[in-house]
Amino acid sequence: MLALPMPPHLATWIIAGLATLGVIVRPFAWPEAVWAVLGALALLVLGLISPATAWEGVAKGTDVYLFLIGMMLLAEIARKEGLFDWLARIAARKAKGSATRLFLLVYVVGTVVTVFLSNDACAVVLTPAVYAATKAAKVENPLPYLFICAFIANAASFVLPISNPANLVVYATHMPPLVQWLARFALPSALAILATYVVLRLTQNAVLKTQTVATDVEASALSGTGKVAGAGIVATAGVLIAASAYGLELGLPTFLAGLATTLLVLAIKRSGAVEVIKDVSWSVLPLVAGLFVLVEALEKTGVLKTIADTLKAIAHGSPTEAAWGGGVLVAVLCNVVNNLPAGLIAGAAVQAADVSEKIAGAILIGIDVGPNLSVTGSLATILWLTAIRREGEDVSFWRFLKLGALVMPPALLLALAGLLLVP
Repeated sequence: MLALPMPPHLATWIIAGLATLGVIVRPFAWPEAVWAVLGALALLVLGLISPATAWEGVAKGTDVYLFLIGMMLLAEIARKEGLFDWLARIAARKAKGSATRLFLLVYVVGTVVTVFLSNDACAVVLTPAVYAATKAAKVENPLPYLFICAFIANAASFVLPISNPANLVVYATHMPPLVQWLARFALPSALAILATYVVLRLTQNAVLKTQTVATDVEASALSGTGKVAGAGIVATAGVLIAASAYGLELGLPTFLAGLATTLLVLAIKRSGAVEVIKDVSWSVLPLVAGLFVLVEALEKTGVLKTIADTLKAIAHGSPTEAAWGGGVLVAVLCNVVNNLPAGLIAGAAVQAADVSEKIAGAILIGIDVGPNLSVTGSLATILWLTAIRREGEDVSFWRFLKLGALVMPPALLLALAGLLLVP
């Protein structure tokens, strides 16, 4: 253990802050995962956390790792078997030469994918399909359509409990029944989805007006293995809904569904395993693990107790102000530490403070919608960024922030207002 010229708690916060800044800025163009892991290692080397504590943080992400592996396998096998290209041609033909019609079509599909497969799946599965659709339609600038995948992944992520793994983290063992969930979040979700569409559409209008969409897109047949991959994705959605209904964690079912689909396709083809393994974006896993370790270290500084006590005091004085303040504060916090770790902290604080359902719901909305401010706000957005880089596109932190600053606030405020209007 090295001697530190400052209190351990302060050193922990500084290292966590620098690691987060590294994830955001990506100095030397190093991947986001490098900075999260370096931050976790620095905490270990300086003796600010023990190996046991670090492992405890890593272990908390087990369900998330399994979920991501399952989804990444599904996305990769579907991409390789031409499912996305096949769907892309259908979308391009349905657009009938209209850039705005294609925009709306992608938005609707993105909403459906997010609701029934989760926001991370929207980023992993839908993004390459949308890029393929713009390529098939000979669209010059695909970014307006790719932005949809990033923003709808968060805006529609609280329609159902399974729409965002963070939902399960916030409510933990206190998850409301599905009927009660829909009664509470149907209106806020609709407002968030609509507001996000309107602002995103307005901000991209200038580009869409200059876009041309091909009308001579030829139909193509889907291979047998492509059909198997598609069936696997649909089956996974069914598995997730069933697991949610029974209150089960989603990671293992998703992993098993993704693995089974991949193995079945590879068995039919009798080849391709090495290519699938090589092309999956494995760097996402150490990124998530590093973030969990950073949050575990921050929890040891007593931040959880402070948040819980503050939340309880505010909620006792004015529940409505606590709902507004909690939702907005958590929305901002998500863009500092990512919404999954923020969800862990906020969820534990909500349970410890024993606040009302309105306040808990407002904090959940902040965790789900707030990340639309920046590329580091949610794991889904980081996955989206990884996906578009694979296609040769990129969006800087500052460019996304400028757009997110327009898109996120109206959706967040309307969703919070909608929640408070529900009896």
